[in-house]
Amino acid sequence: MKRKSGIGKFFLVLFSAVTITGCSSNQDVGTKANGQATDSKGGSTLVIARLSDAENLDQQFMSTINAASVTHHKIYEGLVQRDSNNEIQPMLAESWNQINDKTWEFKLRHDVKFHDGTPFNAEAVKKTFDRLLDPKVASPRAVVFKMVKEVKVVDEYTVQFILSEPFSPLLSVLANHEGGIISPKTIDKYGKNIIQEPNGTGPFKFKSWSPGQDIILVKNEDYWGKKPKIDKVDFKVVPEDSTRISMIETGEAQIAEPLPIAVMNQVESSSAMEVYRSEGYGTEYIGFNVTKKPFNDVRVRKAIAHAVEMDSIIKGVYNNVGKKANSAMGSKVFGYDEQLKAYNYNLKEAKKLLTEAGYPNGFDSTILTMDSKERVNLAEVIQSQLKGIGINLKVQVMEYGSFVEKVNKGQSEMFIISWRNATGDADYNQYNLFHSDSRGAAGNTFFYSNPKVDDLINAGRKEKDEAKRKEIYAKAQEIEMDDSPYIPVRVIENVAAISKNVKGFSISPSGYLEINDVTVK
Repeated sequence: MKRKSGIGKFFLVLFSAVTITGCSSNQDVGTKANGQATDSKGGSTLVIARLSDAENLDQQFMSTINAASVTHHKIYEGLVQRDSNNEIQPMLAESWNQINDKTWEFKLRHDVKFHDGTPFNAEAVKKTFDRLLDPKVASPRAVVFKMVKEVKVVDEYTVQFILSEPFSPLLSVLANHEGGIISPKTIDKYGKNIIQEPNGTGPFKFKSWSPGQDIILVKNEDYWGKKPKIDKVDFKVVPEDSTRISMIETGEAQIAEPLPIAVMNQVESSSAMEVYRSEGYGTEYIGFNVTKKPFNDVRVRKAIAHAVEMDSIIKGVYNNVGKKANSAMGSKVFGYDEQLKAYNYNLKEAKKLLTEAGYPNGFDSTILTMDSKERVNLAEVIQSQLKGIGINLKVQVMEYGSFVEKVNKGQSEMFIISWRNATGDADYNQYNLFHSDSRGAAGNTFFYSNPKVDDLINAGRKEKDEAKRKEIYAKAQEIEMDDSPYIPVRVIENVAAISKNVKGFSISPSGYLEINDVTVK
């Protein structure tokens, strides 16, 4: 189908202030009378109240930005990074040069040490990527760097990436959390299970993790670059939306994320906090496991796409926070095709397609979602809308970590999920979500496979000319839309509640929480 799709309920969440006592699980975290968080030594502490815990702290095994936000540019750093304008800049590498189509050389900083005191050098870079690419380690993120044939040490501070084939977006992937460099001592000590001691070169050191409660990082006093302005950060797990917001009002937290759309107006009217908003690279979408009946029939998937009325969902469920999507790729991502059209709302066509597929009276199925209010609301609206074509949909709500595990293993039929596209390049979206080699935990939870799409994605990785790369990705997106392994919902807008005492906080388009410049009055 070539190139914009076509009544939802709005579930108003009543918000009331909740008095919190003894909320902190750490005895050395307190609150001054003016709401400033402090530790027992008088330093500043940033408390971030979050809906869900990280699934792990090993960036080579992470499948979510939720986890990566704890470690990326905090514990771990890569050879390069993106600046506030999303341009690639030096980080642990001072400079680089593409020697030929398959060889990239990086000159490394000389003044960097890991948190355990081990010097950072070319051997550390090699050891990190050797671990990532080792089949025995079985990292689900290895697929992102599958084109790396060898990481070669030239001298103590020079390293080369030898590729098996040209890969134009290499720098964009190295800037992502999978490219974070790990202390070689930690790899030797823990091997596959470095979750016990995440150890990088970043501005924060790992202190503790109480699963389901909080993760605490402390300032790296020996950091090679600009030191953070806060002494400690506490990523506190607070599943209840109203509690997260109340913690800011009482001064027990300074940031709450994600912010439920239904309470945005109340946050905006508060004298203690304000709403942070920024457009992201990512999208939210409804996915199908195309290996499960009846979703292995493209006519069924297209029928459902025609039966979902997206305009009312964007207005009713999301209150117009985040614009309607026409692709699995956000509009700020390189390679996005603005001319692509999603399926229009057409119940007559939906019923026709279901009949052709052998389901004239519909069928029973289940839609899986994580436990966030907007996602649950979306699932219930879809449930209501699909009754119009005879589909009886059961809504199954799961805790975030369990939800991710289930969809990664293919134990789903329909599901609601998002992809943050951390690199800002189409390849990260296309290869992870739609390439046959990425089925499962790597991102392709549709378990979708199309040789033509694979060939286009592979061609886009090799092509240097930006205009030609855009043409390639436009063709891939068109085929994917016609195959309908997903229904685009909206371009994600990053939304958080922050204390008015906090300055310098942002959320990158990739979805990472940026806290290195945060100050707490």
